[in-house]
Parts: sequence; structure tokens; C-alpha cells
Amino acid sequence: MKYRLMDLLACPYDKHFPLELYVIETEKYEEREIRLRRKPACELYCAYHGKRVETLSGDPGCEDCLKNEVKTGVLYCVECGRWFPIIDEIPYMLPDDLRKKQQDLEFLKEYSDKLPEKIVREGKPWALKD
Repeated sequence: MKYRLMDLLACPYDKHFPLELYVIETEKYEEREIRLRRKPACELYCAYHGKRVETLSGDPGCEDCLKNEVKTGVLYCVECGRWFPIIDEIPYMLPDDLRKKQQDLEFLKEYSDKLPEKIVREGKPWALKD
């Protein structure tokens, strides 16, 4: 998932923006040729730095950001407590009734040591129990 996508995504349930991004693994694509029309490339929120665009100073490093992608991670909504996995660079932002519970729980088990407790133990639609 491109970091730039975080400038566009909101929670599908309550429309909260921005979502929190927890990066577990990234992939770098050095061969990408980057041509920017303006800097910063994002309009409202820079997920690469985890800050709103208006708070950035100096060169925001957009070229480096656009060469990196989140391979594995989690998107989290602080309003409703829902989490959405990022697997093989794809964010899975499905409604609860279309999600695969067992697959999500296996994801949480695999990465529980790399994610905050609010996701692992309290996240929606499901979380790991002790």
C-alpha cells in the first residue's frame, strides 16, 4: 500500500480521518522514477511522517516516500476501534460481515508482538482473547 493512500482513506464505518497506520513490513522500489508536480504530494495527511501536511517543514521527502510501500501492516480507526489488515501491499477494508474471522485472528496471532494491545486485545470486529 502506498503511504500516499492514507491521505485519501477514511473509516468506512464512521468516516473518521486520518486512520492510524501501523507498519510491520515495507518494500522499497528503488527503480521507480518519481516526478512530482508539487511538494508535498499529499494534501492533508502525510502517513510517511505521521503528521498533518500543514505541520511539515522543509523537504518532506516525497521521493523517498513514493519509493516505499507498506507490505504488511494495520489501519486502525480510533473512533470505532476497527482494524483493517494490510497484506501483500493490499489494505482489506471490508465490512464486518464480509471479513473472514479465522483469517483475521491468524493475522493477529502472527503479528501480535508488533501491534498495540488496543488492536490485538480490544480491536473490532474481533480480537485475541487471553
